Parts: sequence; C-alpha cells; structure tokens
Amino acid sequence: MEPALILAIAVLLFLLITVAKGVRQVPQGFKWVVQRLGKYHTSLNPGLNFIIPYIDNVAFKVTTKDIVLDIPSQEVITKDNAVLITNAVAYINIVSPEKAVYGVEDYVFAIQTLVQTSLRSIVGEMTLDEALSSRDHIKAKLKAAISDDIADWGITLKTVEIQDINPSDTMQAAMEEQAAAERARRATVTRADGDKHAAILKAEGALEASRREAEAQVILATASKTAITLVSEAIGEKEMPVVYLLGERYISSLQHLAESGNSKFVVFPADIPAAIKGLMGR
Repeated sequence: MEPALILAIAVLLFLLITVAKGVRQVPQGFKWVVQRLGKYHTSLNPGLNFIIPYIDNVAFKVTTKDIVLDIPSQEVITKDNAVLITNAVAYINIVSPEKAVYGVEDYVFAIQTLVQTSLRSIVGEMTLDEALSSRDHIKAKLKAAISDDIADWGITLKTVEIQDINPSDTMQAAMEEQAAAERARRATVTRADGDKHAAILKAEGALEASRREAEAQVILATASKTAITLVSEAIGEKEMPVVYLLGERYISSLQHLAESGNSKFVVFPADIPAAIKGLMGR
C-alpha cells in the first residue's frame, strides 16, 4: 500500500474522530457537564451541541428528571423516651448540574443523610402521641429544614413523604400491655358503676314497696274503721242480726279447722249465742 494512501486514511480517521469528539447530541431529560482542560466550562442542554475536540470533554451526565430517593429506616427517640422506627421518601430535581456534581461529593448520599438527621431532630422534639398523629406537621418541618441546604447544591426538593412512623417492637408490646390494662380498668369501673346503680335501684324499689305497703295498710285500716263505724251505726242496740252473722262465721271457722289435717279434736261451745255475745262484749 502506498504511503500516500495510508496517510490519507489516517487523516480521514483523525477527522472522523475529531468530528465525533466535537459533536455531542444530548438526549431529552439530561444535561452534560463539560470540562475544559480539567475545569468546568459549560453545561450542554438537550439537543445537538458542539465542543472543542481534545480540549473539552464531557465529565458528567446528569439527569434533569425527578429523582426518587428512598430514605432508609432508622430508630428515633421521642421527647418522652419512646423509640420509633421511621423512614421517608424524597423527590428531588437537579436544576444546576454543575453545582450538584461540584458542590458535594455524592448528592444522593448527602440528601439521604440530611433527611435522616433532620427527621431525628424533628421527631425528637415531639412526644409519642404527637409523632404518631402529626405526619403532615413533620413533613412540612422536614421540607423546610432541608430545602435551603440542598438549594446550595443546585437541587430542588419537590416533596418529602413520611412512609412509616411506627413504634419499635418493644414499644408496641408495652403499648399493647398498657392498652389491655386500661381496658381492664375501664371494665372494672363499668362493673362497679353497674353494681352501684343496681344496688341503688334495688334499695329504691324496696323503699317504694315499703311505702306502698304502708299506704295500703293505712288505707285498709281506714276502710276497716269506716266499715266498723258504719256497722255499729247500722246495728245500734240490735243484737240478733249481729249474733247471727258472727255465729255463722264462727261455725264456718270451726268447720275449716276441723277439716285441717293437723287438728284432731274440735270442741264446740255448749252455748254458742253466749259465746258470740262474749265476743261482742255484751
């Protein structure tokens, strides 16, 4: 092969390589960071871009799409010394790729650590009940706490969500025991209140029954008094009707007494009218 042909082929390959190094096509959703002689020069936007071959080179390819960062679970101690297991997820967007790659060694690890530290600090200022019932409040404080810090790295925090915030296994067992004890206490109080009300109702019922019985006795006594008065007024000095009625009752009573299984002998008075008059006091 002739030297001229070899030289031509070499020059052609050099030109092709030079053009390939000088032309950069950045895909949508990315920005490329260009260094010139080892120093930051510019950031290439999506589309066709041109750089100086052999002098400029693409050092970093950074996505501009939203990035989802999973924040690992960690133990957090609340203000009342309760242990909680918490984890979160953060949504970030890189708006200045040069700050993200030059401002911090590893922005993913840095943001994860920052979120964990801030979450421990925020929850540590709350009690157990406040932490379990204030997810939105924790989320707002967490976002405010880390937004300014990561802004220096050219990163925007879109949102941060608390995935889980649960008591530890030991704390859950203690809470279950406490809840069981509280339920038992309430049941005891409820039974005691029930027994108390039942006793009160029973006493009130007995009192009402006694009152009614007393009233009935008074009514019966009044009725008996009235009946006796009326009978006395109606009879006056007439003895025979009374003697006849009382004698009939007297004989009927003796007859029932004779029919009783416990009675062996029944003795009738010889002079029944005299006995009746004796009952009458005459």
